[in-house]
Amino acid sequence: MKFSLSREALLNPLQLVVGVVERRQTLPILSNVLLRLEGNRLSMTGTDLEVEIKGSTEVVSSLEEGEVTVSARKILDICRSLPEGAQVDFSSSDGKAQIVSGRSRFTLATLPANEFPSVDEGEQNVEFTVQGTVLRNLIDATSFAMAQQDVRYYLNGMLWEVTQNQLRAVATDGHRLALCDTPCEVSVAEDKVTAILPRKGIIELSRLVADDDVRVSIGSNHIRVTGGDYCFTSKLVDGAYPDYDRVVPKGGDKMVVGDREQLKQAFGRTAILSNEKYRGVRIELVSGAMHLVANNPEQEEAQEEVTVAYSGESLEIGFNVSYLLDVLNVLKSSEIRFTLADSNSSALVEDASGESKATYVVMPMRL
Repeated sequence: MKFSLSREALLNPLQLVVGVVERRQTLPILSNVLLRLEGNRLSMTGTDLEVEIKGSTEVVSSLEEGEVTVSARKILDICRSLPEGAQVDFSSSDGKAQIVSGRSRFTLATLPANEFPSVDEGEQNVEFTVQGTVLRNLIDATSFAMAQQDVRYYLNGMLWEVTQNQLRAVATDGHRLALCDTPCEVSVAEDKVTAILPRKGIIELSRLVADDDVRVSIGSNHIRVTGGDYCFTSKLVDGAYPDYDRVVPKGGDKMVVGDREQLKQAFGRTAILSNEKYRGVRIELVSGAMHLVANNPEQEEAQEEVTVAYSGESLEIGFNVSYLLDVLNVLKSSEIRFTLADSNSSALVEDASGESKATYVVMPMRL
């Protein structure tokens, strides 16, 4: 295998695939990236057996086709260390790979390409095209609510639900829930197609997706997302996602509308003196105002008052302030609406203008 290309042409796809490659692997080959040269097209693949990312680039001169695997981190560090615009000559033979650029020469150990695992795909249940910006916004609006290391493994990911001409993303950790819809041209044979994407897959996907259109294929065990210069494949989480619709509160009669930036700043200031472990803040609603109070074990206290549009009965309710700040950070509207029922029911938080298709549910906490 022998080819030449510019440093940048090699670096860009390498940076796409290296995120999925773990530093400490049980299988040494999983620390490697697979390089495959066919004609003038060089493809690179990284995997951790659950998520696979493939990037590709054009080479300047293709002298000998072939495939080989080399350490992902080492080839990336070598590329980054070379000067901008440098020409890179790569060759491999007899279990070694050689990278030559100017007066620099590196010899790397290789592992056989036929030992490199690939993520097997099954048949596809649904396929559709969606704008990259739309998909990234959908992920950004919901991914913060995913669980991190929950024993309910299906919560350590995101539910994608495809219905007629609509894609919905849902994430929850059991304390808060994020839900966002986006229209897309898709037709489904059955009522809906669902897929739970693992947390790591979602994080990698949000890094990969650019502004151009992407092709999404969902099967019974896998999902594939193909963009301009990459192909992302991930195993799906095997399990049943909880019935999230039951969690979304309905029939709340207390509506509070306030300025998002003012509320965000007030919550942020109050949070400074909240309990570091539980992050509780008490909200007291009276006509035209929201009072915020936070205490900590050192008997310190923070108080804030924010002017809001509210004319219902007075109500006192507690929340984890970090969860509220997460929601206020992802909503982009100037005004937000809280819908509440009583001090024991979850709050529904939405864009007051109705432009955003995102809905957030935050459970109350006893203080």
